[in-house]
Amino acid sequence: MSGEAITSFNTVWVVMAAAMVLFMEGGFSLLEAGLVRTKNAVNVTMKIFVDLTVGALAFYLIGFGIMFGSDWGGFVSFDLWGAAESLKLSIDLPLPAYVLFQLGFAVAVISIISGAVAERMSFKAYILVALFVAAVLYPISGHWIWNADGWLARLGMKDFAGSAAVHAMGGFSALALAYAVGPRRGRFNSDGSVNVFAPSNIPLASAGAFILWFGWFGFNAGSTLNAFDANLPSIALHTSLAASAGGASSMLYTMFRYGKADPSMTMNGALAGLVAITAGCAFVSSYSAIVIGLLAGLFVIWGTLAVDKMKIDDPVGAVAVHGVNGLFGTVAVGLFDTQAGLLTTGQTRLLLVQLLGVAVVSAWGFAVSFVLAKGLKATVGLRVGAAEEEEGLDMAMHGIPAYNDLERFSDQPEARLLETYGVTVGRERAQFDA
Repeated sequence: MSGEAITSFNTVWVVMAAAMVLFMEGGFSLLEAGLVRTKNAVNVTMKIFVDLTVGALAFYLIGFGIMFGSDWGGFVSFDLWGAAESLKLSIDLPLPAYVLFQLGFAVAVISIISGAVAERMSFKAYILVALFVAAVLYPISGHWIWNADGWLARLGMKDFAGSAAVHAMGGFSALALAYAVGPRRGRFNSDGSVNVFAPSNIPLASAGAFILWFGWFGFNAGSTLNAFDANLPSIALHTSLAASAGGASSMLYTMFRYGKADPSMTMNGALAGLVAITAGCAFVSSYSAIVIGLLAGLFVIWGTLAVDKMKIDDPVGAVAVHGVNGLFGTVAVGLFDTQAGLLTTGQTRLLLVQLLGVAVVSAWGFAVSFVLAKGLKATVGLRVGAAEEEEGLDMAMHGIPAYNDLERFSDQPEARLLETYGVTVGRERAQFDA
């Protein structure tokens, strides 16, 4: 096959994979909208649009160059976009296809944070968070791992599709911001007990989980960047096996421990399996992928309980899914890697490198995000007011509810209904009819 044909096949594969990764934003939107309360469903959807607009542009204009440009000592690049033009890929692939693929990963990092701060963060503050994460926070630590000159890459750290670079970093960033913004009103009692807030729509959330599962094939298998990679089918298989195992262990644990199979934990268990296998999907066996998924499904439950015990409010379980299992999945490579894992070969070096890498990246995400949160709190404000939180961010921030239930306001004149919902077209039509 000619070189031109190989490049064409690779281009089509990577662009399709990038589209799958970007389609995962629909999954984030539905998952979060289904798990938060009805009055905040529009707000979480709007935050996903922030990720896809402000966040995507920030990464393209600034973040990509920081992440993949030539660097200073393996720690950071200041070459921005111009240096990225000289990026040398190890396979035949046009640079725009690679940029598009990486852009999807950057957007996903921001969306991890979205769920953890749902229902109480200022929309303006979130826009600034998205801008900073995509332009600076994620690209710098991503540079350490995925730039060939990055210091963790030179140590030999293995993170095939981002358990550390995307999920652990994003998860611990989410932990810092959730802690800084504080819990939703009424979430915790003075004795430390937790009040359960009913999710708005579990079937909607499950649809989001299914979309994320589907998109993850682009996330992991697409990271081959090569349509002819012999490992591509096994990477895809390992991805799905870990998801199945994670969902199974979470479902069975809740069923036997609490007497009922918990839907949200089952969904998060499957997602935890996906997060955990992301680093090692190209480096472990199928049986190891199942073991990793089974453990991830348990870690997400215990991680959720631990976050609650710390009185940190995470409405969708983002910290447990992404932070805890991003950390575990990165370490699991050091345990199960077929060529250098502790449990497979008896070697320890890779495990130590993985531990160092994920610890540094997680600490980076937490520390910088905490400082960012304090800065936002002192300037534009980090949290909405009590009245806005009580009303719900859909109406307070966006002027429209998630569900059209006008009959609840049937005692109000039409003008008041239209004002309540901010329906511009409807208001103009009413004036025309009058």
